Amino acid sequence: MFEIHQAGPDDAGEIFTLQRAAYVDEAQAYGDPFILPLTEGLSRIETLLADEGALVLKAVVGARVVGAVRAGATDTTGVVGRLVVAPDLRRRGIARALLSRVEEELRERRPDLAALTLFTGAQSAKEQRLYREVGYAETHRERVADHLVMVHMRKELSAVGAAL
Repeated sequence: MFEIHQAGPDDAGEIFTLQRAAYVDEAQAYGDPFILPLTEGLSRIETLLADEGALVLKAVVGARVVGAVRAGATDTTGVVGRLVVAPDLRRRGIARALLSRVEEELRERRPDLAALTLFTGAQSAKEQRLYREVGYAETHRERVADHLVMVHMRKELSAVGAAL
């Protein structure tokens, strides 16, 4: 079983490694080893985790970080990003639990939020299915490269209580 906690500066190395491991298969699917999560440096994650106001959650099994997610807000919209799970522990409810918890934390910190947004790759069918199951709907697609289309999704907060 796993537990979910706020991540801190000491978790930067593990989250960096986890993120790289989690996005390798997506990079292979797109034929692009330079997707943003794989090019984000350790120093960027260290800086993020050093910010006391940052919302970064980790899922742990024992001492091992097995999942992570981060979120922030712009105006009245929460933005969820970098939801990752260790490849050997996928399909065990970790991503769903992290997503639910980060949504709760965002709502506690920012009760004025009207919606939550996130994006994923167009070829990431499993991720899109998860997001739809918890109340996100596709808003638009964005071509960011010849080989890469991002699917933007949104969840109205009036529907959050029913979907959690």
